[in-house]
Amino acid sequence: MTEHDKMLKKMCHADGFVAALDQSGGSTPKALRLYGIKNDEYEVGEKSMYDCIHKMRTRIMTSPKFNGDRILGAILFEDTMNREVEGLPTAEFLWKKKNVVPILKVDKGLEAEKDGVQLMKPIPNLDAMCDAALAHGVLATKMRSVINQADLSGIKQIVEQQFEFGKQIMAKGLVPILEPEVNIMSPEKQEIEAMLRAELMENLKLLRDDQKLMFKLSLPTVDDLYEQLVTHPNVVRVVALSGGYTRAEADALLARQHGVVASFSRALTEGLRDDMTDDAFDALLDTSIGEIFAASKASGVKK
Repeated sequence: MTEHDKMLKKMCHADGFVAALDQSGGSTPKALRLYGIKNDEYEVGEKSMYDCIHKMRTRIMTSPKFNGDRILGAILFEDTMNREVEGLPTAEFLWKKKNVVPILKVDKGLEAEKDGVQLMKPIPNLDAMCDAALAHGVLATKMRSVINQADLSGIKQIVEQQFEFGKQIMAKGLVPILEPEVNIMSPEKQEIEAMLRAELMENLKLLRDDQKLMFKLSLPTVDDLYEQLVTHPNVVRVVALSGGYTRAEADALLARQHGVVASFSRALTEGLRDDMTDDAFDALLDTSIGEIFAASKASGVKK
């Protein structure tokens, strides 16, 4: 069995959740502020900022509480993939030392809102990013767009763009994670989710049997709304983002979505601080991982 096949088997069958450690240039300052790093300790968008966030991520990844017993995979920002952890390339460290599947965030951010949605900006170097990901031993990619209103035209555009990029990624031999996030603050959230599910199902019909992908979706208002996606033969796994909910809120909602597991970012790192002792840091991370793992396991394994 190849390393790729081992990773795919873990992602499909194992208990656990996906840790989202892929804050981009835009969201990094907020993540650092919550972690207790002041704005005057780095320059936004410069190497000093990425040094700070890599130090934070390294502390999480090297913690004895962070391993493949409870974590399926970790989503990485491109800068993180290109760095090292304990002398190894990050993706190699995750898989070889932690038994955690490496995943690469490939999108370049969001366009301005139009037709109630924010499409992804173009990804002109997508093939090159996929080649680099494969060279680093990465299994999958992730890309995010956002739906704010129940506008069918906009939702169709979101889904078509996600699948278009997804097919390009699958052709490279990677597993794309499509993330059409629904804004949890939208007053039309439930209506949006029903429309989104219908569009996702229609686009899945167009895939060949050998084209495998994942979805990362907002926790739905109606429980088990995405059951048809969870059981679809082309879908490796459906994971959920925390999307602004607290960890407790997200865990409670997740536990009711059968076959769906977590892919949390802020909810995973909630409460972690730079000035914590290692023992305190590891204890809180252990609690966070334990609670998210329990909620993911409560919903049941897909296959």
